[in-house]
Amino acid sequence: MFDFNKETKNIGGWLTESEGLSLYNIAKKVQVENVIVEIGSWKGKSTICLGNGSKDGNKIKIFAIDPHTGSSEHQKAFGKIDTFEEFKENITKAGIAEFINPVRNTSENAAKDFNQKIGFIFIDGAHEYNLVRLDFKLWFPKVINGGFLAFHDSWHFFGPNLATAIPLLFSSRIKNPRLIDTITCFEKVNKNSLFDRFKNISFLFYRSLFGIKGFLRLKYQGSKVI
Repeated sequence: MFDFNKETKNIGGWLTESEGLSLYNIAKKVQVENVIVEIGSWKGKSTICLGNGSKDGNKIKIFAIDPHTGSSEHQKAFGKIDTFEEFKENITKAGIAEFINPVRNTSENAAKDFNQKIGFIFIDGAHEYNLVRLDFKLWFPKVINGGFLAFHDSWHFFGPNLATAIPLLFSSRIKNPRLIDTITCFEKVNKNSLFDRFKNISFLFYRSLFGIKGFLRLKYQGSKVI
């Protein structure tokens, strides 16, 4: 069984144990003909969760997309950075490098020629609304019906919050939303039902009311090492 605290000890990043285990469990179930995509890898904490899920599941490829120069909030906090070598070192130490295809690029550039079938995508890149919305617009069509999308920081950051709220309110191709601390995860379908849409709207009320619990766990548990 994947031990989140042991496997990600001393790896910089912002992720709770529940979030990490959720990424692991979804990755473990992705079918062999599909791939996993991660938008925003930082130093590899979430990548390690996805990689272990792949290793213990169907051993599929994970495309870890990140320019490794930090998002705007990273650059404000840390100045000029380059996390690529530390990222590679961390996934090698974790024993998952064979499952990871690092893509040192922006999400927008990487999407242009990407033609693999995506079973699961985890979006945790830039948090500005227009950029999260762009990630959704670029990558949603590449996810298979029955595949999953997950967005980190979807309660306390306006960008991921609004970029997930709009499709949950209006899309006919989304169902079964879940909140795992600050991750909003949902399934892509060919067409949802009226009942599915009602559940999507109900989920948004639930997230607004109870998302603070996950935010507090992320604040006090998920960022011990930067």
